[in-house]
Amino acid sequence: MAEPTVPLVFVAALITALATGLGALPLLAGRRATTRWLGMGNATAAGLMLAACFSLIVEGFDFSPLRTLAGVLAGVGLIMLANRWLKRHERASIANLQGADATKALLIIGIMTAHSAAEGAGVGVGYGGGRELGDFITIAIALHNVPEGLAIALIMVPRGATVTKAALWSIFSSLPQPLLAVPAFLFVLTFTPWLPVGLGLAAGAMLWMIFSELLPEAGADMGNEGLGAVVVLAFAAMMGVTLLI
Repeated sequence: MAEPTVPLVFVAALITALATGLGALPLLAGRRATTRWLGMGNATAAGLMLAACFSLIVEGFDFSPLRTLAGVLAGVGLIMLANRWLKRHERASIANLQGADATKALLIIGIMTAHSAAEGAGVGVGYGGGRELGDFITIAIALHNVPEGLAIALIMVPRGATVTKAALWSIFSSLPQPLLAVPAFLFVLTFTPWLPVGLGLAAGAMLWMIFSELLPEAGADMGNEGLGAVVVLAFAAMMGVTLLI
C-alpha cells in the first residue's frame, strides 16, 4: 500500500465532508411541516446528537480525560454565548428560515462545524500514523457524517428549508475536515494535544443544544412518551452504526 500524500489526505477528507450531504436525502420522501413531524425531527436529531456526544467524549478520553472535560465546559460556555448573541439579532436568516428557526439552524450548523474541525484533524493525524490507519478513520468518519447531516436536515427542512439547501449546509458544516486534515497530517505532533479539546468542545455544545432547545420543543409537540421512544431509537441506531465501523 502506497504511503499517504498531501493530495490523498485532502481528497479523503473531502469525501468525508461530501458524505454529510447524503444525510438530507431521506427527507425527500416526506417533509410536510406538521407539528408532530417537527417534534419527531427534533427528537430524532436529539437522539443522533446524544450518541455523537457519547462517541466524542469516549474518543477524547483516549487522548486526555482532563482536556476533553475542559473542552466540554468550553463548548457549553461558547454555545450559550452564541445563543444569546443570535437572540439579540432576531433578523437572522438562513436557507429561507427566519427568526427563532434561523437561530436553531445556525446553532446546530455551528456546532457541527466545530465538530468537523476536530474530525478533520483526526483524519490528518490518522494518516500521519500510516495509510491503513488513515483509510480506516476516513471510512469511519464518512459513515458517521451521514446521520450528522440528517440531524442538520431534521432541524432545517421541517421549518421550511428545501432538502437541497439542507444538504448544502450539511456539507458546509463539514468543510473544516479537508481544510484541517492536511495541516494535521503535516504537523501531527502539533495537532494531537488539541484533539481532545476539540472533541469535548463539540460534545459540550451539542449537549446544551439537546437539553436546552431540542428536547423541550419536541416534548411540547409530541408528548413525553413518544419523545422518549424516538430519542432512544435514534440513539440506538447511531450507536449501532458507530459499533459497526
